[in-house]
Amino acid sequence: MARNPWRTISSRVAYENAWIRVREDEVVRPDGGPGLYSVIEVRPSAGIVALNERDEIVLVGQWRYTVNRYSWEIPRGGSHPEEHDVLEVAKRELAEEAGVIAREWREIGRVDNANGVNCDSQTFYLATGLSTTDTNHDPEEEITVAWKPFQEAVKMAMDGRITEVDSVAAILMAAHLRSTGEL
Repeated sequence: MARNPWRTISSRVAYENAWIRVREDEVVRPDGGPGLYSVIEVRPSAGIVALNERDEIVLVGQWRYTVNRYSWEIPRGGSHPEEHDVLEVAKRELAEEAGVIAREWREIGRVDNANGVNCDSQTFYLATGLSTTDTNHDPEEEITVAWKPFQEAVKMAMDGRITEVDSVAAILMAAHLRSTGEL
């Protein structure tokens, strides 16, 4: 096990809203010198690879303000302050964003998203045995739902039509598990 070469002297919240908190830490760096390290704190999140009986994956598309372009993604999102079960977050996000509920759920992996600047840890699930329900989009969401053959989604993740890193990772994890017979 590696030892932590950083030492935190003090911390303060520099900014906070409903989705993120930015913490600024006064630190002693690994070289022994003084420094500041800013950390974007994000609550745990979930991403869902939802496959129907025709081997199609549900994708959600929306304009992403941060990168100023349209983005196709798997349904995903963060936990609310009172939510502690990430599987329940996944179930809520799939229903809210895509209008889909699932009978079967399986955790397929986890990633740290941009761990040099934030603590966003996302857990991925495979959802099957699907049926529909009403969507419940957040006010800042204008989402399009599309069903694509799973192999087309893999191609989209590889050729740049899907660029959101959590979606790429989850799709490729599911593809790998399928290729090894684990799914």
